[in-house]
Amino acid sequence: MAKVKPWLVCCFVLLGLICAVALVCLCIASLVDRGCSGGSFRHAAVSADSKLCSEIGRNMLQQGGSAVDGAIAALLCTSLVNPQSMGIGGGSIVTIRNRTGSVKVYNFRETVPRSFKSNLINDCPSTFRISTGSQWIGVPGELLGYETLHKHYGKLPWAKLFEPTIRLAREGFPLPAFLGKFLSFNIVKDHVEKSALCEVFCNKNKTVLSTGDVLKYPKLAETMETIAEQGAKAFYSGKIGHDLIQDIKAAGGTLTMEDLKSFQVKVCDAWSVNLGDAQMHIPPPPSGGPLLAFILRIMKEFSLTPESLIGDKKIQMYHHYVEAAKFANGQKRNIKDPDFNNRKSADHLIDPSFINRIKKMISSNSTHDVSYYSNIKPPQDHFGTTHVSVLDKDGMTVSATSTINQLFGGAVYSSKTGIILNNELADFCGRADTVRAGEQPPSSMAPVILETKSGGILAIGGSGGSMITTGVALSVINRLWLGMNLKDAIAAPIVFVNSTNDVNLEPNFDKSVENGLRDLGHNIGNWSYFFNVVNAVERENGCITAVSDSRKLGMSAGY
Repeated sequence: MAKVKPWLVCCFVLLGLICAVALVCLCIASLVDRGCSGGSFRHAAVSADSKLCSEIGRNMLQQGGSAVDGAIAALLCTSLVNPQSMGIGGGSIVTIRNRTGSVKVYNFRETVPRSFKSNLINDCPSTFRISTGSQWIGVPGELLGYETLHKHYGKLPWAKLFEPTIRLAREGFPLPAFLGKFLSFNIVKDHVEKSALCEVFCNKNKTVLSTGDVLKYPKLAETMETIAEQGAKAFYSGKIGHDLIQDIKAAGGTLTMEDLKSFQVKVCDAWSVNLGDAQMHIPPPPSGGPLLAFILRIMKEFSLTPESLIGDKKIQMYHHYVEAAKFANGQKRNIKDPDFNNRKSADHLIDPSFINRIKKMISSNSTHDVSYYSNIKPPQDHFGTTHVSVLDKDGMTVSATSTINQLFGGAVYSSKTGIILNNELADFCGRADTVRAGEQPPSSMAPVILETKSGGILAIGGSGGSMITTGVALSVINRLWLGMNLKDAIAAPIVFVNSTNDVNLEPNFDKSVENGLRDLGHNIGNWSYFFNVVNAVERENGCITAVSDSRKLGMSAGY
């Protein structure tokens, strides 16, 4: 019998050990994967307003891109899919948590141009309507913001982020269902058909496109291609900028090349707010972050649990929420650009002593007249904006809210560049007595990131103009304290307390709670436009849940 060589025995033993270890690792990985629910992801995810844009962002992540790369690509796509909400003629606020846990805010929202209409505030509407016209255009910051983010955090080539959107813009795609529905509303239909927007969104007979019609942006495709090749300078100091300014001046606007050249992105640390078992990072003023934190800090004092949704406790919980929202309405004028106003004008909104004082003013069995919450009339309500949330495989988290303000901005379209301009200066209406060159208007935008003590991460934000605060606040309350999963937390019908403190309830809201609120003295309103949309991604126990709000027919994507 042949003698087995010792070294050969060692090789077999070593090979066996390697196979055993590999098998154990495979089993562990399998068990971990089975621990994630069917709709969750292991590595990265994007939640944008549409499946198409979420997938474009996801594809960037799969190709080795960072969360910032995914967010930029998804936002560029959204400028085509939901052009009524945002675009490169607007601006954004972005909250970023890097892999080491540091949280920064990049604010590149529009600013007041050097020259503007001297009595602009007098043009503010006294009733709910869209502010149209070139006098409302702010200096766009979107592209310079993208470029700044990409320089700091991008991994993929700049041009690559534009490729999918350029292709869509040039080749065309079926008009998305939500945009088609949106264009069918009379207020929107008239807004588009009576403006230069009709060049893009109308048929040859000058009536708006319908769902399924092919939507193309040939001029915008050319503009984006140039920006992809040359960078943001093509917009801020190059031919695109010159063409844009010519179109704005032809429309009666006051923007100049000097306004574009002088625009700067603001970078600062996020404000951190304790919510018990979670720490929330918010963008400071002039964002709506402090108002969101104000409401959540008040609600935290009521020690909510899943039992708060049972019987009369549910009525009481929503009553407390409505009262907190009424106080938040009374604080809106404290949200101002700190570079031009008192830098501490909003600090009290997250001060524990102020929160405690307001909480004591909320009774359990009654409500009050508007003057009880503030002696200043809140601004008119409006809607618009989009939000994208992204988590990548390295742990970077992005919460980005972008806007051209109201519906298709102020309906000013640049035919030379294909860019839809914002009407951001309308955000000063009802919230400021003066307007100054370089100032950023106050905003409801609140892209936030939450960290839980158990190690979870949640990037969440919303769109819907005045409804951003309530949409995000209720989603966070549902998720943190009422025991709902992320999808249910976002889908739950909301309460919107409008500028006159009427309590407006989304369709399918609990009738018993509605009756209970009415019995407590709240005036139930008849608000028709529930465009509150919340998009979020959450990493918990190694699994990523991504939710795009079904109200905008959105779908998330990940891998």
